[in-house]
This record gives sequence, structure tokens and C-alpha cells, in this order.
Amino acid sequence: MPRLLHTGQVMIDLVMAVDKLPHSGGDVLAQSARFEAGGGFNVMAAARRNGLPVVYLGGHGNGRFGDLAREAMTAEGIRIGIAHSAERDTGLCVALTEASAERTFISCIGAEGELTAEDLASVSAEAGDFVYVSGYSLLHGKAQALVDWVLDLPDGIKVVFDPGPLVDSPGAPLMKALLPHIDLWTSNRVEALRFTGASDIAEALSGLADHLPADVLMVVRDGPQGCWISQHGEHRHVPGFKVTAVDSNGAGDAHAGVFVAGLAQGLPAIEAARRANAAAALAVTRWGPATSPGEDEVDAFICGTFGA
Repeated sequence: MPRLLHTGQVMIDLVMAVDKLPHSGGDVLAQSARFEAGGGFNVMAAARRNGLPVVYLGGHGNGRFGDLAREAMTAEGIRIGIAHSAERDTGLCVALTEASAERTFISCIGAEGELTAEDLASVSAEAGDFVYVSGYSLLHGKAQALVDWVLDLPDGIKVVFDPGPLVDSPGAPLMKALLPHIDLWTSNRVEALRFTGASDIAEALSGLADHLPADVLMVVRDGPQGCWISQHGEHRHVPGFKVTAVDSNGAGDAHAGVFVAGLAQGLPAIEAARRANAAAALAVTRWGPATSPGEDEVDAFICGTFGA
């Protein structure tokens, strides 16, 4: 069966719920606070809970946070591809969720930002596998080794790219090198608009197509409205599900992981997108970063919604 090889970053999130963010120099009291595995863990957990074998091909640290990251991955059945830990600890992200369900992140990078060519060579990608590349990775010291590795992958491996909020232009040298090798683009609306300079999703999808291979599959999430998928110039809207959101942290990751799991199991893109929309809808009704439902729960939610 195909696997998901995730080359991004697993961090530890300090998740805090607040009514609203303080002004600069101010102070607020949080309703709750806890440590959770986050970052790339969210996508991997979503894919694994929906039937896709997952390998973490990223760094992990030597310390308290590294231990938490490894424990979380092991509990989810995620294989840790790089056996050795780095000298420093895994990084920390403070994730602040307001009463509106909007979230704000402040990150400090640790061992997950380190990766060498030798590390990447320790796990062989096989035909049918999905290799997940995060835009965050292009901002760390491991970027050149990672892009070189992706460019050297054999045929039959699908490269998934998630730009994240910090990659905002196709013009950077590493980005220009990576773009021709992407098979699946997954982002939210804001990221797609910023990357292309477009004013709406249709324009963004067309703009993305100008930078990507002709047969690329593009997915752009549009919050409660669901998502748009596009391939070969055909744009299709896949409606979302109406729920009451309490925390949007990790919803996009749930969407991405479940979408890739659906494709790996042979589903058409439109059906994989519907399942991903359902997973994201359920995720926003729960607190925390890795709140993707499992396969059976997605099935039950879709059946209950459509009465089938």
C-alpha cells in the first residue's frame, strides 16, 4: 500500500485558549493551557487515522519536547524514519485560540529544523508513495538538502506541497526548483491568493497552474465553504459542512491528511475532497491541533449529514 512520507516538522504546541489577544505590552488570562504534539504531526495523524501508513522523515530532539513528540507519533502508529535524535530539543509553538476560533502562532524552531542528505536517504521512497513537503521546510537550514532529494526522487512518487503561511512568492530559487516537481498542491484560500497575487480563488487556481506541471492537482480550502479542486483547467467547488466552530487550529492539516489518504486509497479527487471537508468540519468543533477524526467517524458524519 502507498505510504505518506512526511518531510516537515513535528513541534510541540503550547495550546492556550483566550477570549482575545492582548494589546502589545498587555496581559490576559487563558482559560486553558496544555502541551500537544503539533506542526507536521497534525497532517500525519489525520492520514494515519484514515488508513494510510505514515513515515515521519524529519528531525526530533533530545529533551522533554522530543520525548513528547516521539510518544505522540508512536501512539498514532506513525513510523519514525530517522532513528537518531538531534543534540538540541524539539521546538515549541505557542498556539493562541481566541473565542472567535481564530488562532495565532509564535514558533521557536528546534531539532525539527535540521535534516541532512544522509537522513533523507535513510528511508527509500517507493512507487505509489506520497512525499509531503511543507513550505516551512524551505525556511530552515535543511531546505537545500530536502529540495535536492525531492528533485532526485524516482518516477511514480507523488510530491505533495503545502506552502503554509510564510511562503508567499514563486520567485525564490528553491521554490522555483521545486515547483516543476509538485503533483499535488494543497493550501488555504489566503495562501493561494498571496502566492499568486490573485483577487479570488478562480484567478488563483489559474495563476498556480502557470507555475506548476500541466497535470498537477490543486486543492484550495475555503473555510466553511469547503474547498476548490482543479486539474487540467477544470475548477470544481466541493461544498463544506455546517458546524459550530470552537477552534480552527489544525483544521487545514486534517483536510490535507484525509485528502491524501483518500487519493492513496484510489478515491476520485472529488470524493477525497468531500471526505476532507467532513474531517475539517469535525476538527473545528474540537480543541487542540491534532483533532482529525478517524475513517469510521468521517463515514458516519457524511452518512448522517446526507441521510444515507
